[in-house]
Amino acid sequence: MTAVEPPGLVTMASPTRDKLALFADRFRARADVYAGRWDNARTGAAGWMPAVAGAPRALSSGLHRTRGGSWVKKAETDAGQRPGTTSSDAERLAALERKVRELRRANQILKSAASFFAAELDRPSR
Repeated sequence: MTAVEPPGLVTMASPTRDKLALFADRFRARADVYAGRWDNARTGAAGWMPAVAGAPRALSSGLHRTRGGSWVKKAETDAGQRPGTTSSDAERLAALERKVRELRRANQILKSAASFFAAELDRPSR
């Protein structure tokens, strides 16, 4: 891609090449950001917007920015940039909690069985 001099003031009425040059200038350090085209079939409107490689389709398709806030926070937490529980730790905790529930249930069954058989042994035989 050839280097394009960023334009001065860019407005809605600016030519597409100026808008793309501004975009390229703003995101030149981000290899994962590219210009994504959007079309609205209902209104007939179309345009370009920043899109992130590997991002959920919701962000790339022009839905409101706040919809992607949770995955951004999760990615920052996983990268160590934000305090909190990482995804891998959360999955591990959930698996351990399931295991604890399973073991408690098995323990309860064994206690019931032990009390049943203890009662059977205490009964006089015929």
